[in-house]
Amino acid sequence: MCPINFGASVYTEHTQVPGNTRTYAGLERRSIMKLVSVVADLAYTLQQGELQTEITSIAFDSREVTAGGLFVAISGFQVDGHAYIQQAIGRGASAVVVEQESVAPEGIAVLKVADSRDALARMSATFYGNPTETMNLIGVTGTNGKTTITYFIQSILKAADRSVGLIGTIGSFIGDEAVQSRNTTPESLHLQQLFFQMRESDIRDCVMEVSSHALSLKRTAYCRFRTGIFTNLTPDHLELHHSMESYFEVKAQLFDRTTAANIVNGDDEYGRRLIERLRGRAPRLIRYGIRSENEVYATEIRCREDGTSFIAHTPVGRFAVDLHFPGMIYVYNALAAIAFGLSEGIDLSAIRRGLEAVKGIRGRMETVYANGDYRVIVDFAHTEDGLEKLLLTLLPFVKGRIILVFGVYGAEGEHGERKRLAMGRVAGTFADLSVVTSDNPKQQNPARLLLEIERGVQEAGGVYRSFLDRKEAIHYALNECRKGDIVVIAGKGHETTQILGNAEIPFNEREIVNAYMAEQEHSGLELSAFSE
Repeated sequence: MCPINFGASVYTEHTQVPGNTRTYAGLERRSIMKLVSVVADLAYTLQQGELQTEITSIAFDSREVTAGGLFVAISGFQVDGHAYIQQAIGRGASAVVVEQESVAPEGIAVLKVADSRDALARMSATFYGNPTETMNLIGVTGTNGKTTITYFIQSILKAADRSVGLIGTIGSFIGDEAVQSRNTTPESLHLQQLFFQMRESDIRDCVMEVSSHALSLKRTAYCRFRTGIFTNLTPDHLELHHSMESYFEVKAQLFDRTTAANIVNGDDEYGRRLIERLRGRAPRLIRYGIRSENEVYATEIRCREDGTSFIAHTPVGRFAVDLHFPGMIYVYNALAAIAFGLSEGIDLSAIRRGLEAVKGIRGRMETVYANGDYRVIVDFAHTEDGLEKLLLTLLPFVKGRIILVFGVYGAEGEHGERKRLAMGRVAGTFADLSVVTSDNPKQQNPARLLLEIERGVQEAGGVYRSFLDRKEAIHYALNECRKGDIVVIAGKGHETTQILGNAEIPFNEREIVNAYMAEQEHSGLELSAFSE
């Protein structure tokens, strides 16, 4: 995945989807609209040019401008799109939207707005015909669990014989067709392109992850959400939000825009705060959780190494569920999806079939290698809470040791250091051997990041080894594994790249694990995992 350089956010969430995918370029609207119509709902000042200018496309990256296009100059965290206006015009832009006083050749329409991000979202929705006005858009937000819930809901809708689109961390899908994604929640322009193509493909249901970045940076502005789902809130992205209170308020914005239902984790501290705020509003409020005061709750929970079973209770009946994922977090995720199905009037049998049809999700408690008592798991857990839940889920089923390979990315400063220390403490508390390494260090000094993580492991009294090279760390963990041990590689999950400085290099942990194991088997060496 390549970050957008020109005016885009420095906060880049990584997604990869399988090969043979469409790109955003393949989603463009194939028609022309007058500039006056594109900006009809926008507050602006026309600095020069004509509003009758014909617009063929919209872009916020100057490299993606086409002849007759409208270029939106965004003031980003690292790069200012205003510096690329001339490049955009050189590529054929016939109009430019700016926040700052800008110079353009005669004949180029220039409109000045107060907020380019908001303008991009507004104009994109207009240009693509406001597709979400006629769609059933479901937004899932919270710190952990968003991806699993979207996959559960996608499967439930399919079980109810409905076509569905999905937008999220692992990728975007128009029905069964994968589309290359850049962020957990794409930029507003790309979102509207996706919605337009879904509508053109006669898809009316779309479930999407809504990140705090997307809400803060107005990527989801002018999207009409019928349903909002809140999972939980634990420390993450505080380099952007600065405090948990601010983080919560950003997440809560989603529920100011829902029209049909709000589904909230009633067992979560911040979920309960949100519930109180939402009482009395028009959208139906459904609480879910383990506690019986919730409208949707679970009893008789049984966790196994290969899954979890429970009895789901709803206002319209109860039924047994058998998930292919172990752990309480997946019970919560399933309950959220059940509550959604209930809000849509979907038959309970279809809800159950949908949940049980999800056999696995890339990078979510994914076993990438197993041979006898030797098992390697890859998981996306990248927060203190997520890592703790992952390790606590595995502990009852491990005959030997948990060998944890992990790193922690967090911005420079107090919030990033606090996150690294906290995750180090979790590792030191619950893992028998922590292999501390890098995880997308980007422009930061990876050696310093490792020292901060090590401090947390030491405070918890944990045993650890450190490797700057993540591949070397994985190899070390595999070599150290003994019979009955589990190697857990946490943090990257589905991702297939590693960011070092400004370079993004291929890094597929499944391939690394299996290549190492194949090499050991080919060499005829006796694996330590099978020794006593």
